[in-house]
Amino acid sequence: MIISVPKEIKNNENRVALTPAGVKELVKRGHEVHVQQTAGEGSGFSDDLYVQAGAIMEPTIEAAYAAGEMIMKVKEPIEPEYGLIKEDQLVFTYFHFASSEPLTNAMINSKSVCLAYETVEKADRSLPLLIPMSEVAGRMSIQEGAKYLEKPLRGRGILLGGVPGVRPAKVLILGGGIVGTNAAKMAAGLGADVTIMDVNLGRLRYLDDIMAANVNTMMSNEYNIREMIQTHDLIVGAVLIPGAKAPKLVTRDMLKDMREGTVLVDVAVDQGGCIETCEPTTHENPTFVIDDVVHYCVANMPGAVPYTSTLALTNATLPYAIELANKGWKKACAGNKELELGLNIIKGEVVYKHVAEAFDLPYTPVDKFLK
Repeated sequence: MIISVPKEIKNNENRVALTPAGVKELVKRGHEVHVQQTAGEGSGFSDDLYVQAGAIMEPTIEAAYAAGEMIMKVKEPIEPEYGLIKEDQLVFTYFHFASSEPLTNAMINSKSVCLAYETVEKADRSLPLLIPMSEVAGRMSIQEGAKYLEKPLRGRGILLGGVPGVRPAKVLILGGGIVGTNAAKMAAGLGADVTIMDVNLGRLRYLDDIMAANVNTMMSNEYNIREMIQTHDLIVGAVLIPGAKAPKLVTRDMLKDMREGTVLVDVAVDQGGCIETCEPTTHENPTFVIDDVVHYCVANMPGAVPYTSTLALTNATLPYAIELANKGWKKACAGNKELELGLNIIKGEVVYKHVAEAFDLPYTPVDKFLK
């Protein structure tokens, strides 16, 4: 198979979908890998390293897209890329379709095969290609939240961990999954007073067992959220429903109950966000203020630490990419339920229920294409 890796062009997105080590693994299995020039520079991988690994370098993004039977990316295609995607081409990347109707329609019109990292799912319901970036984003949510609590950045002017004789900041984390767990670990390690909320009592029991003494657990419901937001300094939205829009747990009217300089970090923003007032921002302009509350809603948080993120992501995606390249998408997905669940759109038809429901589109069972 011919695999192609274009350079990411989303604002401040420095990750790359395939490392030189990944190229070498594919090439030695008889596949041809094309990489756009400078695609890996943001993550610390030079063109020379790709050439040494056996890649064919392409001078432009147009050439990179034109060359590949399978396109490997990190972030969803953006508007300048829509017209570069060809009929029957396999696109393997994060899509988060439920948060973008224009993207969904563009991929339907392209008649390509869209296999989304974020909906590849194991039998235990874990999301192996989302987990590494959720780990990064969860940890970064505290790193960024601590920064924006500083007064010059319009935060409350409070040090996350406090100092002897001064109480630490209070951190509220909505969601006890991978993002929330990693956020809680970071916040607790910095000495904050942490509360993590979830609707799953079994998960809360688990978190109560493994977390440090300065992490408390609490059942998530509207009453408890309304009570807690009044006294917490940093609030992290960490809720995920695979492939679907995130529920709005913090609503517009709740802002009036927060203290001036409270910081909201919505990690779920790439799935529509769980904080009603959050809109996607970029690393270039990461925050905005509504009712004296600071909103940090960067949709590609791991892109700010591309070396770590690229290695973490490609460690997870490469085995699946090898299987797709070796067998072709039809045979690979028919024989691997995890990959089958990653299929979202096939040749103009939506085959993932949550995406169809998000925009009231016709749904086609994936079996139609795998027989």
